[in-house]
Amino acid sequence: MAKRPDSDSFMDMFGRFGRDLKLPNVDVEAILNHHRKNLEALEKSARASAAGASSLLSRQREMLQDTLHEIADMAQSYRAPGDPRELMAKQTAFARKSFETALKNAGEVAELARKSGAESVEILRERIKEAMEEIRSGYDKK
Repeated sequence: MAKRPDSDSFMDMFGRFGRDLKLPNVDVEAILNHHRKNLEALEKSARASAAGASSLLSRQREMLQDTLHEIADMAQSYRAPGDPRELMAKQTAFARKSFETALKNAGEVAELARKSGAESVEILRERIKEAMEEIRSGYDKK
């Protein structure tokens, strides 16, 4: 099975879909031209979402690697102290550091997700504004 390139645009996909349907008396190209800006905005929004998801996953992977490295370092440096208070102090310090790191990482992940979503939505919001202006100018001409 031949793999299609990942970079098919919405315009290419809709055009191929319309041609594959082979409907009589339907000018798929005219329909696509009419909605080109809308489809381009959807495509741009989808790419922004995908890029945001990719950076989010990458950052989460880095966070996990850092956490595993810290745990490995702690395990290697661990030696059973003779004093139970010293053991308790080490465990408490590790728990505190783990909790603080988890909170910081959760905040960072939430911010990355918010920015990614906001960018994607802003692209669509701008296109909606443009479309409304196009509609208004069309009515003003009549």
